[in-house]
Amino acid sequence: MEELTKRFYRIGDVAEILNIPASTLRYWEKEFTIIKPARNAKGIRLYTPKDIETIKMIYYLVKEKGLKLDAAQAMIRRNRDGVSKRFEVVERLKKVRDQLKDFNKALLLATKESK
Repeated sequence: MEELTKRFYRIGDVAEILNIPASTLRYWEKEFTIIKPARNAKGIRLYTPKDIETIKMIYYLVKEKGLKLDAAQAMIRRNRDGVSKRFEVVERLKKVRDQLKDFNKALLLATKESK
């Protein structure tokens, strides 16, 4: 996942970063009160990196854990910090897994080349 360096992102950018349709973002915006992107004078949604992190947390609950939207909302309402920390741990573990896979590929390649 790319690093968020800009102050604001348009909905198309966020959809691309998270690899989900923009329509899903618009729908989740209606369903989850914690997603509140700013809008410019033309009404274009502008998401902050914090908004994107919130959406990632929702994605984790709904798409990866398989919770229904109501259950995900309730979980966030009851224990947002706990959900956020659990999400962060899962994200870190995914990065470590990817690094280990890359290391393993490099090791296998080096082994083949030395033969």
